[in-house]
Amino acid sequence: MGIRFRTLAFNLFLSSLLFSLAFSASDDGLIRIKVKKLKLDGNSRLAARLESKEGRVPVRKYSPLGKVVSNADTDVVALENYMDAQYYGEIGIGTPPQKFTVIFDTGSSNLWVPSSKCYFSLPCYVHSKYRSSQSRTYKMNGKSAAIQYGTGSISGFLVGITSRLEFIEATSEPGVTFLVAKFDGILGLGFQEISVGNATPVWYNMVKQGLVKEPVFSFWLNRNENEEEGGELVFGGVDPHHYKGQHTYVPVTQKGYWQFEMGDVLIDGKKTGHCSSRCSAIADSGTSLIAGPTTVIAMINQAIGASGVVSQECKSVVEQYGQSILDLLLAEAKPEKICSQVGLCTFDGTHGVSGGIESVVDEQGGRLSGLHDAMCPACEMAIVWMKNQLEQNKTQDRILSYVNELCERLPSPMGESAVDCGRIPSMPSVSFTIGGKEFKLSAEQCISGFSGLDIPPPRGPLWILGDVFMGPYHTVFDYGKLRVGFAEAA
Repeated sequence: MGIRFRTLAFNLFLSSLLFSLAFSASDDGLIRIKVKKLKLDGNSRLAARLESKEGRVPVRKYSPLGKVVSNADTDVVALENYMDAQYYGEIGIGTPPQKFTVIFDTGSSNLWVPSSKCYFSLPCYVHSKYRSSQSRTYKMNGKSAAIQYGTGSISGFLVGITSRLEFIEATSEPGVTFLVAKFDGILGLGFQEISVGNATPVWYNMVKQGLVKEPVFSFWLNRNENEEEGGELVFGGVDPHHYKGQHTYVPVTQKGYWQFEMGDVLIDGKKTGHCSSRCSAIADSGTSLIAGPTTVIAMINQAIGASGVVSQECKSVVEQYGQSILDLLLAEAKPEKICSQVGLCTFDGTHGVSGGIESVVDEQGGRLSGLHDAMCPACEMAIVWMKNQLEQNKTQDRILSYVNELCERLPSPMGESAVDCGRIPSMPSVSFTIGGKEFKLSAEQCISGFSGLDIPPPRGPLWILGDVFMGPYHTVFDYGKLRVGFAEAA
């Protein structure tokens, strides 16, 4: 479950009235974009940690009904943990073309690059900048635009090189995240429903102008570290040499992100039961890890022996209320009401919600008394874990010990958890059920590829399947039939 840096050997020109590609299609009509590998650069991960210490915790970007979450005039779109796997290539904007490197991100829909009018942000001085005065096809829009990412943000204004094709000139890139990034901007491959300013996505123009054989694109990521080639992004269809067998397709359930329904998650072939009634999932090339409900991520980290961050609130719940919760489960009480019955949550009719429970801790322990809302979700996580163990006929002592251990396996805020390299051959598999088929993942490297992401009903639970999943499984994004397909990568 590794960390990758790759470069897309891609030349893409946005010019005049046509979005044209600076390479010729192959005999089968497909447009192939080679992916190259780069050595891991620790500066990006350091930047992420610095952003976190400055209080910029990961923003939960995925929202209901395919809409981006807005904060005042700021649109929030998807680009999480991109610093661990950068898929970028070269494009050209305007006439004559000005070249930039951009990430190809299925989790967002806008194209943005730094502007020559960006004067007060350091990242703009180390990356290529768009100079409108040098473009014969420049068309000013004037509408302001801002995007907040998990570990960075940009703001600027919409411009166009035609009346149909718009992109964002970024005049501000605060923080250090983009300062150490290998790319200049981002080219979104999501749907227009989440496009900031309702700008027409580049992919829409490619389809409308007949530049692709079919309204389909696909990702193949080469996982063999001994080979120089990193993979390919293919526009216009799929390359049969990139996968084995047949694709399993699932319909897009909500246009915006490439979102679909997913079934249960299995650990070492055993169901967790967390998505037995279905969850939503998103295939996101702009995310390197797999993000999902913290409850299940902690179970996965425990199974693979990943070291996470100890949650004192979680352990306090187990110590003070664990036996009572277990007794209520054995008495067949309704699980969704148990946390309110023990006084840790307020029942809202469907599940427990935080009621501002007071947690008193000895001042000599270095913490002050105060309100800690974390005890309510910790209680609900404990119930899920206990139910899972009861279904496996574990003893009460074993169940309480297991839940206490899971508290220590809660994922870190930055999503990274270390794994003992010597245990990789014996680590259990993790499987995701998509379209009725189980897609199994096996351990590859010494970093857990799983990060916590908690989205409550009705829009959640939500899973984000990034590089860790799209590497082993060739992924097809079918815009024409509104579906996503997965097959074993060749």
